[in-house]
Amino acid sequence: MDLLTQGVLGAVLAQSGSRAQETRLATGAGFAAGLLADADVLIRSASDPLLTIEFHRHFTHSVFFVPIGALVAAVLLWPFLRKKIVFKRLYLYSLLGYSLSGFLDACTSYGTYLFWPLYDERIAFHIISIVDPVFTLALIAAAVLAFRRRNYRVARAGLMFAGLYLLIGVGQMMRAESVATSLAHSRAHQPSRLVAKPTIGNLILWRSIYEYDGRLYVDAVRVGLASSSHPGASVKQFSVDTDLPGLGKDSILYGDIGRFRRFSDGYIGISPEDPRFLGDMRYALMPNGLEPLWGIEINEQLPDRHAPFSFRRQFSAEKRQRFWVLLSGQQVAQ
Repeated sequence: MDLLTQGVLGAVLAQSGSRAQETRLATGAGFAAGLLADADVLIRSASDPLLTIEFHRHFTHSVFFVPIGALVAAVLLWPFLRKKIVFKRLYLYSLLGYSLSGFLDACTSYGTYLFWPLYDERIAFHIISIVDPVFTLALIAAAVLAFRRRNYRVARAGLMFAGLYLLIGVGQMMRAESVATSLAHSRAHQPSRLVAKPTIGNLILWRSIYEYDGRLYVDAVRVGLASSSHPGASVKQFSVDTDLPGLGKDSILYGDIGRFRRFSDGYIGISPEDPRFLGDMRYALMPNGLEPLWGIEINEQLPDRHAPFSFRRQFSAEKRQRFWVLLSGQQVAQ
């Protein structure tokens, strides 16, 4: 999730296992350790734009890296806290703070390499958005109260709420997938695979995408007290061998398209707004839209240069209004 949530979760985890007199030290140590896993975003190359997205949420988020990451956090904090706490206790709080960083990111639709190196694929549970204010504010409230009262029980109550919220996300995801499957069947489609992802900041409005007969179909699904679907459109699933038959398989561009396909789990297609922009169709500003949030720019004339990676985040007032209509359950104009 976002950095703030990662840090606050780390703080609450450390508080939950702290002694009363060490609660405030545990808060800082846990917060810092919770942030450290995302230091992998610093792995980048000026000449290879895809390197960053390949390594973000990679080995630093693996459950097998937790003891190492906690040790790094404790060593970095030790010069500042060595007069206030013994190293063993500092390591404990760093371990608690770091422990669920990878799991929390795996709960999002972006996913992480949770069991690397034993399993070299991203794991994503799709049960919470990368940014969810309800989840984050509840953890902040628990962290602040535990800090002020020096009471681990408050922190544990916050963790219980966070766990319950994630369980609600599981139920909402199952409901969204059921509605999306029914919508596909109403079109006489038998999807080869289908996934539903929560839209930004909520567990009510979801983006569904499924693959059928060489195309990707995108729809919006709302799962409030009642469920509803809002059909979107479809795009041809991109295949480098059929869509760019003249591109050499030993070229850098061919390799970059393959890397981007793996990163996007094969859900890639050309943006309807830009014929040279190959987008990750799992994500868009509108839950039933085909304007991808990010992608790579394809230039067949430069096959031996790395493909630029870019974001498309122009959320206009009109799009914000349309998003709110879908989220609030208002009747959509035909």
